[in-house]
Amino acid sequence: MSLTNQLKNQHLMWRAGFGPAVEQLDDLSKYTPKQFFKALVKASEKKPDYIDVADDYLKGLMMGIEEVGRQQKKELDADERKKVQQKNREGVRNLNMYWMHEMVGTASQLREKMAFFWHGHFACRNLNVFYQQGLLDVIRRNALGNFGTMLREVSKSAAMLNFLNNQQNRKDHPNENFAREVMELFTLGRGNYTENDVKEAARAFTGWGANLKGEYQFRRFQHDFGSKTVLGRTGNFDGGEVLDILLEEKQTAKYITQKIYKFFVNEKADTDKINWLADRFYKNEYDISKLMEDIFTSDWFYDEKNIGAQIKSPVELLVGIQRMLPMKLENEEALMLLQRVLGQLLFYPPNVAGWPGGKNWIDSSSLMMRMRIPKLINDVDEMNVKAKDDDDTMMGMKDGNMQAKGNKKPGGQQSGAAYAGMRRQQINANVDWQHYVKHYESVPRENLAETISKILLQTKSRVSMDIIKQYADQTGRENFVKTATLQIMSTPEYQLC
Repeated sequence: MSLTNQLKNQHLMWRAGFGPAVEQLDDLSKYTPKQFFKALVKASEKKPDYIDVADDYLKGLMMGIEEVGRQQKKELDADERKKVQQKNREGVRNLNMYWMHEMVGTASQLREKMAFFWHGHFACRNLNVFYQQGLLDVIRRNALGNFGTMLREVSKSAAMLNFLNNQQNRKDHPNENFAREVMELFTLGRGNYTENDVKEAARAFTGWGANLKGEYQFRRFQHDFGSKTVLGRTGNFDGGEVLDILLEEKQTAKYITQKIYKFFVNEKADTDKINWLADRFYKNEYDISKLMEDIFTSDWFYDEKNIGAQIKSPVELLVGIQRMLPMKLENEEALMLLQRVLGQLLFYPPNVAGWPGGKNWIDSSSLMMRMRIPKLINDVDEMNVKAKDDDDTMMGMKDGNMQAKGNKKPGGQQSGAAYAGMRRQQINANVDWQHYVKHYESVPRENLAETISKILLQTKSRVSMDIIKQYADQTGRENFVKTATLQIMSTPEYQLC
């Protein structure tokens, strides 16, 4: 069956971005996927701005600690430590919201989607906002650049060095955690190195650390300058030379390519295509942009078996809805609680391996929750949710209850309801329907539901359009478009991309 440009471009936008934006609806059928991809690449060429959300109190305190530390080695008292912890949590929360804003509104969709992938690949859970900002900047700047450059910068980031305990890696007492994860999760993959390789590589990374401001520091008196043997090579290696050795291994290109293929193309790996892509990735010296071009401009990427074959991650789901239905949120923290409930809170991966993805996103309760979100945004539904009590991922919110509610009418005024602290939340969303509704103005009334479903769904719905019509508001064309859209977004098929 011949697929339309519209379906192919929607497929491209969901995989190379966070779904089509409402402003792009008129263009989906006009251009070929290669033209669309070329535009995505051009829009992502500009270097991203550094995201700085740390407040002045923390910045001043960090400067003060450094100065006092040089003079007296004074430590913070209990109240100061508590306040710093609170401010860091607030900072990471603000970083989360700021980055989600970027995902929703930026034209640099390809860059932010790649950064989102690397955020899971270089998974790091750290409550220091300066460290998280630094790591995010490394990932966003290098998202479409050179993998080797990004690997080196990530490996020297304060966030990763602290998360993987390399601050405790000294010549007399080597800590193997960092070296192990660099091999297992960042480059070669499990089973492609020995325990002795880990021990020897750990010696090479001794002395790698960072200061309070998050700047890399090499502590030469803690470094083991002796001879090491890693993956069959022997020398007085330091950490940078070990990373070079790992990049020289073709297995690294294959491991990264396979992970990218599963994330951007299909969970079911195609060995022949992965080997072809990995060979080119290696020969192109780990140029990420060329690898993604090989994928997104290939004919096989647009095979039917790859379209609608992926389950949207919670972040993809939440961002995609906001791109199609632009909205202003009165209290955006509710979106963070939705991330928690659905199992993907940015900057809080479950472990160093990141989020497992795929079918792990869905169970009976999370599927029901996902299907209620579009109506929550528009106040067709209301509920309380209690998520698992984990003080780290709750950022100090000891009560995980969430009450989520939106507007009384589609496109109406915000209800203005306040929330009590972070315990009970309402999604007060003011959706701007104008551009979206206008897109359908030339569609005959009897074809509206089918036309809407073809834009919102990447796979044919098992839900009859007659049922959608039955539950949609028939009192006027505009009301029908709005309510039919929310009904279709609330189907299981909308969870796929």
